[in-house]
Amino acid sequence: MRRALLLAVLYTAIAFGANPAFGAGVDIDAMKALRMGEMKKLAIAAAPKELPVVEITDLAGKTHVLAELKGKYVLVNFWATWCAPCRKEMPGLEALQQELGGDNFAVQLIAVGRNPPPAITKFFDEAGITVLETWLDPKQKLTSQIGVFGLPITILLNPEGQEIARMRGDADWHSDEALAFLRAVIAGAEG
Repeated sequence: MRRALLLAVLYTAIAFGANPAFGAGVDIDAMKALRMGEMKKLAIAAAPKELPVVEITDLAGKTHVLAELKGKYVLVNFWATWCAPCRKEMPGLEALQQELGGDNFAVQLIAVGRNPPPAITKFFDEAGITVLETWLDPKQKLTSQIGVFGLPITILLNPEGQEIARMRGDADWHSDEALAFLRAVIAGAEG
């Protein structure tokens, strides 16, 4: 009952607060009002922020840029195998991708600094991470240009590929509050 009420309030808030200027129909004040519980740590950007074009790679060595993620909301999590809070939040990110991942939303991981691919594969195997993919930023070229200092840092991109929110520190990304917030943001963009 509590979750249904929370979702109803959040969907209503986003529907009445939609502002196309913020990026795919989501208003800054509405997004701030949607943050409950742990999501209050999520800093909403004053305006959508363009991100630099910096090449990074995946575990197979293929080159990627953040612009590839355009077209849907993307939660980009900057992490490292040696970061205890990063490891702690990984199962929640996996569950979030399994529940919300699709045409309108995705979770993308970016391993920062020295994270040898065998260590990443071993951690994913041990933690049961099967649907998430990680890219690598070993020399921290991307992370330094977008102000990722300390881990974990998670940013939310709108479908235009712009940063619209950022959280410093770990979170339970599969909590009722996180799911309600993300569903409301996605629904506001669709409406």
